[in-house]
Parts: sequence; C-alpha cells; structure tokens
Amino acid sequence: MFVDLLSLHPVVLALLATGFTWFCTAFGAGFVFFFRTVPRPVFNAMLGFASGIMIAASFWSLLLPSIELSENAGQTAWFHVSLGFLSGGLSLYALHKLLPHLHVGLEENRLEGGKSSFQRSLLLILAITLHNIPEGLAVGVAFGALGDGFTYEALMAAMVVAFGIGIQNIPEGAAVSIPLLREGFSAKKSFWYGQLSGFVEPIGGLLGAALVFYVESILPFALSFAAGAMIFVVVEELIPESHTGKETEMSTLGAMFGFVLMMALDVGLG
Repeated sequence: MFVDLLSLHPVVLALLATGFTWFCTAFGAGFVFFFRTVPRPVFNAMLGFASGIMIAASFWSLLLPSIELSENAGQTAWFHVSLGFLSGGLSLYALHKLLPHLHVGLEENRLEGGKSSFQRSLLLILAITLHNIPEGLAVGVAFGALGDGFTYEALMAAMVVAFGIGIQNIPEGAAVSIPLLREGFSAKKSFWYGQLSGFVEPIGGLLGAALVFYVESILPFALSFAAGAMIFVVVEELIPESHTGKETEMSTLGAMFGFVLMMALDVGLG
C-alpha cells in the first residue's frame, strides 16, 4: 500500500488526504440523522478535543519541522519561523474581520466580521468554514513537503497530520449540522450544509501542496504559516466556544486527551 502511495505525486496525495478530512467532516455532519441535540458538556468536550489535536499538530507536525528545516538551511530559525507563524495568524485575523460569521453558542447580536443581513444559519456555516481553511492548508503543506524528500517516514508524518485533522473534523461537522436542524432545516439539508463546510479543505490542501512542492524554499515559512493560522482558530474560536455553559472542565479534559493523542501519533508514527 505504502509503495503505491510513494509512486503518487505529492499534490495528488494532498488531494486524497484532504478528501479524507472532508469525508470526516461529512461523517460528523451525519450525526444529524441520529441526534437532534448534543448535551452541552459533550459538545464542550468535543470542541476541547479538537482544540487539543490542533495545538499538538501545530507544534509537532508544523512548527518543529519548520524550525529544523530553517536551521538546516542556515537561516535564522527563530526569525523565519516567527514571521511565518505571525503571518498565518494575522491572515486569519483579517479573514475574521472581513467575513461575517457566527460562532456556535453565541447569540445573533454577537456576530463577528461586521454587520450582515445573512441568515443565522449561513453565519454558522461560515464560522466552521473559516476553521477549515488553515486545516486544509496544513495538510496540503505537509504533503507538499514530500517534494523535499519523498521517504516512508515523511509520508507517515504527512498522513499523521491528515489523520489528526480528520479526527477533529468529526465534531466540527456535527457543530454545523445539528445547530442547523434546530434552526428549522431538514435533516438532509442540515447534513448537506454541514459537509459543505469542509469543501474548502481540498482547495486549501491543493494550494498549499502545489506552492510548497514547486517552490521548495518557502517550506519552512509555509509550515509555520499554517501553524499560526491553526493556533489563531483554536484561541479565537474553539476554546471560547468550548467554555460556554457550566461544565467547562469537560473542555479542558477533552483538550488534554486530544493533545496527547495527536502527540502520540506524531511521535510514534511520524
């Protein structure tokens, strides 16, 4: 199996990997056919779990390789990695300011990104879509990096990133579809819009993989850029959303388990 994968172009692998993460979003969105609601403690734990995975992936799968590549290239690692990290975070900050969206659990009068006449349901979809942009980019960059050294170990490291992002996409898919059901959408429409929120991941994955593969010199910057974008999403959206309600400790426990799982996958298999 791995021999067959090694024969594929890194950009094709990135498309397959982000297709998998999109499928995971759809799988989570499919919960709408079985549940009309999710208890708040469970929902908090799910968001916390996703946060932990993204934080761990940002360091072990993106920042650490970026530092190592910068040092091997004779660059001032702290400067180049910091520049990429801040650029990624500020880029997501700009998108948040420009694109109206509503976080799960917030009231309509607390929407972000400026005033909008969009329906509440569309604002919820846009919020999760924003989550998925850096995730697709991270997977794409990880596979695009195979152009710098196409080995079994490098392939496994990229697959770990895709697997980790896929796992945390499951609760994100449910975070779109189930609220839409409560907004009055049918289960089928809720599922459709829930899975559609993950459509940006293959797009981001293709762009990230192609850019890194054909312009290898930007790989350290691209890795840290993706990390910065992911950390922005975690701190700006996932953590605050997971601390609504009374039993917020479930979010913390979920984050710890998510972090450990992603760290174990990356260190053990990457």
